[in-house]
Amino acid sequence: MPKLIFHPENTCSREMRIEHENGIIKDIEVIGGCQGNLRGICILLKGMPVVEAIEKLDGIKCHGSRTGSTSCPDQIAQALKSIKDIY
Repeated sequence: MPKLIFHPENTCSREMRIEHENGIIKDIEVIGGCQGNLRGICILLKGMPVVEAIEKLDGIKCHGSRTGSTSCPDQIAQALKSIKDIY
């Protein structure tokens, strides 16, 4: 099963590991960031089509201590964009 390792920018998370197969998210693990929220997001994304997850997460902004130009969910969408054309 293919696995993408992605290093997000301008977020508290440091690494995202995404397993995918046939256009479906099989598993996501996020290192760093708000772990309770991110674990919940990762559980919700399991089994979801990559394209649908991108539509839901793309453009979400963080209002925390970072720049506000992105967020962990937005960075998940950016990572998924790099694999969506495979399918």
